[in-house]
Amino acid sequence: MNKLQNEYGLVVARNLEDVQDKIFRSARKVGRSPEDIKLVVVTKTHPLDIIRCVIAAGAIYLGENYVEEAEEKMHALRSEVQCSWHMIGHVQSRKAGLVVDNFDYLHSLDSIKLAVRLDRQAQEKKRILPVLLEFNVSGETNKSGWQLGDDASWDEALPDIEAILSLRNLKVCGLMTMPPFLLDPDEVRPYFRKLRRFSEYLQKQIGSDHFVELSMGMSGDYEVAIEEGATWVRIGQAILGPRKP
Repeated sequence: MNKLQNEYGLVVARNLEDVQDKIFRSARKVGRSPEDIKLVVVTKTHPLDIIRCVIAAGAIYLGENYVEEAEEKMHALRSEVQCSWHMIGHVQSRKAGLVVDNFDYLHSLDSIKLAVRLDRQAQEKKRILPVLLEFNVSGETNKSGWQLGDDASWDEALPDIEAILSLRNLKVCGLMTMPPFLLDPDEVRPYFRKLRRFSEYLQKQIGSDHFVELSMGMSGDYEVAIEEGATWVRIGQAILGPRKP
């Protein structure tokens, strides 16, 4: 490792420690156990040397958005490191097999079509894939996931959810969302609160075992997300710096 890489590694380690400290304080602020919040370090677009730095600093869960990019990184690092790879971006259904082959966890299951293909691929490979169901809490057309309108429309999502729960090779663990990008984290709070309330609704309607996890909150708003119930936060820039072109 050259001097520049070593200096960058120290910066990453400090950033990771700072984020972990803020996770701890945010949880304590609302009476939650910090151990209930898990950190996914988002490594998309970052090269192998940077990923090695964050793993050396103590990162356990790594998040990627693009299947082919992630697959190359996994193969290059497989003999060097032990970590858990999480798919956090939109997945085209034709790439379901690559997700099942390579990832430990999927945060962004957003359709019945994708669910069926993932289940079929997982069955062929004799594995169970943990997944989170993605919901669009803002109504933005550029966001994936089932639309989550007002409370009166929530039961419209139940048939799809129950159909996915019947698939034997997928383990539904909870929900995920990407709220709108807003400069003031407090303005994002209602979106996080909405997903948490919908999770509570599903626990009453279907059962609590499948809806424990909430993946929500990124570099600019994860502290608010934790206050509103996040159990997974997905953080890249606050730890690794700006994405690489």
